[in-house]
Amino acid sequence: MRGLFHGVRFTDARKPITEVIDMAKSLILTICLLLAGVSGWAQSPATETPAGNPPTTAPARGDAAAVRQEIEQLKKTLAELEKRLEAQEKQRQAEQQAQQQAPKQESSSSKELEAKVEELDTRVSKTEVKGALDRLNFSGDYRFEAHTIVGHVPAHFDGMQLQNLVVKTLFAFPILGRMPSSVDEINNTISAHYADYQQFTNNLTFAQLKQAMGSFSPQMQQQLFGLLMPSTFVPGYQANTPDLLTNRLRLDFGGRVSDNVSFSARLSMYKAFGDSTGVQVFNGQPNTFNMDGTTTGVPNSDQVRVERAYFSWNRIADSKFYLSIGRRPSTYGPPMNYRQDELRGGTPSGSLIDYQFDGITLGYNLSDHMIWRLCYGIGYQSGFGNGNLMKMPQDRLKDTHFVGANLDLWSTEKTLFQATYAHAFNVTDGFNGLLVLSRNPLTGDVINAPVIMRYTPSANLGGINLFGVNMTRSLRSFDLYGSANYSGTRPNGETTPFGGLMSDPFEVPVDRNGFMVLAGLRYKFGNDERTKIGFEFNHGSKYWFNFAQAEDDIIAPKTNTRGEAYESYLTHRISERFIFKADFIKYMYAYSGSGWHVGAPKPLGSLPILGFPTYDNAYMFSLGIIARF
Repeated sequence: MRGLFHGVRFTDARKPITEVIDMAKSLILTICLLLAGVSGWAQSPATETPAGNPPTTAPARGDAAAVRQEIEQLKKTLAELEKRLEAQEKQRQAEQQAQQQAPKQESSSSKELEAKVEELDTRVSKTEVKGALDRLNFSGDYRFEAHTIVGHVPAHFDGMQLQNLVVKTLFAFPILGRMPSSVDEINNTISAHYADYQQFTNNLTFAQLKQAMGSFSPQMQQQLFGLLMPSTFVPGYQANTPDLLTNRLRLDFGGRVSDNVSFSARLSMYKAFGDSTGVQVFNGQPNTFNMDGTTTGVPNSDQVRVERAYFSWNRIADSKFYLSIGRRPSTYGPPMNYRQDELRGGTPSGSLIDYQFDGITLGYNLSDHMIWRLCYGIGYQSGFGNGNLMKMPQDRLKDTHFVGANLDLWSTEKTLFQATYAHAFNVTDGFNGLLVLSRNPLTGDVINAPVIMRYTPSANLGGINLFGVNMTRSLRSFDLYGSANYSGTRPNGETTPFGGLMSDPFEVPVDRNGFMVLAGLRYKFGNDERTKIGFEFNHGSKYWFNFAQAEDDIIAPKTNTRGEAYESYLTHRISERFIFKADFIKYMYAYSGSGWHVGAPKPLGSLPILGFPTYDNAYMFSLGIIARF
């Protein structure tokens, strides 16, 4: 019997053990049947058999007892097997439950891990953002303004029409063989020889025009102008703009490059509602000429332009010197920031220079309150974009260089005393730019289909000196500020169709000097100083000139004025960075050409000859909202 279980491993899987138990049960049943037979054999007597066969005998009683004992042992073995099987079944069920719970535990662990990773990522991102913000500062403002402009143009003689008649007279004179007797005779002669006239004007140069006029005696010139001027008379008229809306967006940013190197920049967009051409019809005002220095201070287009971008290298070699190169912070300087309710926005005096320059500054910090700066810039670069390759060396213009000094003689939170000096070498008759001309500046002929033109200077006219001092002082609720300025032109004798330095085209230019003074007062209401009201006045002389063409005044830069300008303004902070502004400016021009270094100033009250119309009186009322961020 024991041989039946020989080689069987009771620790095997459930299926083999079950088969063994089934075999054991079958074996027990068989044995029981045998035992039943054995019992019968043991009770029967001996039986006779046929002749020749031995008698059959029953098994002995001792064998039956051994069988019963074996059966009992087998039952014990089966019971033990069943216990082991039950234990294995419980173990298997426990393992299955563990396997079912494992994915839940893994899912829970995975979620916990994801949460930890997300938290770590958030912490790292915050650190990175903070690090980036520590390196980069960003701010800006958006401004909406609504303007109403009322202006008056005085009676005058149209200088461009007069020049056109002079050119026509020079053409008609050799044909007639005498001085024309009337303007009608001049026009009839042109009509009869129009093809020849076109050829004449196409080949005419300003040098030839000057030479021809020089050949006329003073008496003949007086006679000629007496003949021509009456037909060019223009009576005075109103020039009003009831509503002019503007958008301005400025984005300031900067950062620290290293411990002693920083970078600063400003991007600007400034436009009038409904216009994004970027180029205006030139009407004689300096802010109708789109040039490098005025692209962000005068309404231009919806393009975002670089107003300033420069680096500053401080404490060079552990000294008090610093170097700064780039597009300079030369706009919105003091004291012109008060009316905007802003801090000082530019380095030089705003009443002397408000114009975008590319240049270099070398500064020295004498103390915490004193800084001296030497400045250099270029206003006109003849070697790029001006066709020099097509000109002989003697015909090429010289570059216009600017050098100057800006001294903060004393600067604190409440006081500024500043001096600015600048000299411009080889000033040209304008700067590179874009404009739309309604008349040919040489011949005076009407341009019937005005197109955008690139203007390139034609001559170097001489030098210009500028000098000014500013002083600002805060006394409790009052801010007091003033500026005194000087300008001087040093011509080299050259003139162009637009004129020379402070001279007309056919005049010989001479040195001229001018001055301008500005005074202002601002009062701050209440302890919070949210509401401020201010008044400004400035007066410029006949030959006054400054580089402030980018000054943010729609009619014209008020500090250009040859005459008087009055301004009153109110600013109110609805919240810290949301500001309402109301402003009123009145211009009282005494002379023509304000803002221009080219052409002779003319008294506006004496029927002047004007190349382009100009205001004698104008005022502007403005309402604005500024959102700073």
